[in-house]
Amino acid sequence: MHFNFPVSWQKIVQDELAKPYINQLIDFLEKEYEDYICFPNEEQLFSCFDYCSLDACKVVILGQDPYHGTGQANGLCFSVPNGIEIPPSLKNIFKELHEDLNVPTPKTGAIEKWASQGVLLLNATLSVRENNAGSHQGKGWETFTDAVIKKLSEEKQNLVFLLWGNYSQKKSKLIDKEKHLILTSGHPSPLSANRGFWFGNKHFSKTNDYLKINGLKPIQWDLKSF
Repeated sequence: MHFNFPVSWQKIVQDELAKPYINQLIDFLEKEYEDYICFPNEEQLFSCFDYCSLDACKVVILGQDPYHGTGQANGLCFSVPNGIEIPPSLKNIFKELHEDLNVPTPKTGAIEKWASQGVLLLNATLSVRENNAGSHQGKGWETFTDAVIKKLSEEKQNLVFLLWGNYSQKKSKLIDKEKHLILTSGHPSPLSANRGFWFGNKHFSKTNDYLKINGLKPIQWDLKSF
């Protein structure tokens, strides 16, 4: 197994990929993918970087780890492929999007079109064993993705970081608040959303307002506009 990244991301990841823990992570992943069914498939481990170049990146949505059901994970946080039932958290994301911007509720959970506009859909842990949530946590992924977040903060200006839920909000310490906008709320999962910690956060309109103020093209969140 090799960690191959698009050219645009090389300056962000090259130092991190040279560190010893990466070899330990690769050894762990090779054994996991050999002995168990794991998601996403190896070719999609870094899909979030493939869809969103470093130069284009202007928004970061941070998830925790991939979906662990068959056919769900595709390397983009919260996203599922066309034809796969939309998971509950993504349904609540779409509900808030509709309430915030009055756009039609998407019929698909494939949100690559957000990524292709500069939305990095990054999970803190980039792989998982089938039907075993969190099974690849604490193996090195978080060290790597924390480094990516920190380098993004250092290298870029005027990014919007969407940190949903307590886990993601802890990553705010990696981000320079003077250079970037951090928006936080409860997690869109039903448990959090139904307690009033998600709906009404207006993160989609707030993101676009900030981008426009800073001379950047807003995100077309409406999937039907493509």
